[in-house]
Formats: sequence, C-alpha cells, structure tokens
Amino acid sequence: MTVVEKQTRTRSSAMAYPAAAPPAWAVWAAYAVPLCVLPSALWRLSLVVTDDAVSHWYMLFLSALSMLLALLTLGLVHGWGQRVPHWIPRIGGRRIPARPVVRVALTGGWLLVAVCGYFLLNQRFHFVQSGWVGIGGDEPAHPVPGWEVFRFYAPLLAWGPLVIAVAADYRRRVARVRPAE
Repeated sequence: MTVVEKQTRTRSSAMAYPAAAPPAWAVWAAYAVPLCVLPSALWRLSLVVTDDAVSHWYMLFLSALSMLLALLTLGLVHGWGQRVPHWIPRIGGRRIPARPVVRVALTGGWLLVAVCGYFLLNQRFHFVQSGWVGIGGDEPAHPVPGWEVFRFYAPLLAWGPLVIAVAADYRRRVARVRPAE
C-alpha cells in the first residue's frame, strides 16, 4: 500500500466508522441524567413564579443551562451526538471528533463530583459562612434550606458519576471501532 493510499484510507476511515451501539445500561444512565437535573430545575422555576425576592434572570438561566447540559449527555449514546447537524452551514454533516467530546464530558463529570463534594463538606465543616459574592447580593437573607429544598437537589449527586460512566463507555465504544494505524 502506498503512502497516499494509506493517508486516504486513514482520513476516510476516521469519517466512516460510527461508534458501536451502546449497551443498555449506558442508554439508561444517559436518560437518567436529565431526570436527575429536572427536579432542581423545576424547583428553581417555581421560585421565579412564587417568590418576589428571587433573581429571576439567574434562576431562569441556571435552570435552562443545567437542563441543556444534561440533555447533551444523550448525544453520547445517540448518533446525532456524533455528527454536526446538516443545517449548520459549511460544517454540517461532519463527524465530531471523539477525543474532545470525551475530554469535555469527563471534565464536566469530575467537576460535578467536586462541586457536590464541596457543598456536602461545606454543610458539615462550614468553609464558607456567607452567600455567593455577586449573585443575589441585594436579596434579603433566607433561612438555611432543609429537607424541603434538599430533596430537589439530592438527585444532582448522581449527575457527575452518571456522566463519567456514559463518557467512559463512549470512549471505549469509539476506540473499539477505530482501525489500528
């Protein structure tokens, strides 16, 4: 095989090999991510409607952003997450490289684990006594939330580990179907 044929085969094979089908547990885990985020997003949206002292823009933005990021996890188990949509000019239909996708997903998952760990440890050891700087500084002081709020945020503890598991499976599946060069 000539060098040109090998380069052509390498370029075309990188575009031709889709990821293998995900196992059932990975599909269930990917669909569980938005379901873990949904209670807290709905609770924040309910505050926008019922509480006048809440920063409306912040609650809307946080709910929309968290749901968008949670729904992106589904792209790791579906074909639409492996190609740029056709309706995007110039790059539509191109394959999304797996390495940056896996890196972003794993980094995001580990950041979620770290944030949840920090907040759980902060509840016990009180690293930070006051509220967030710059967010809601003009709002009146609220009492420390109890179970009535924690029950909406408790499912978020599973968000990071689920993303890590689905991303690791995606990396395994994509690496398995790539030809060895």
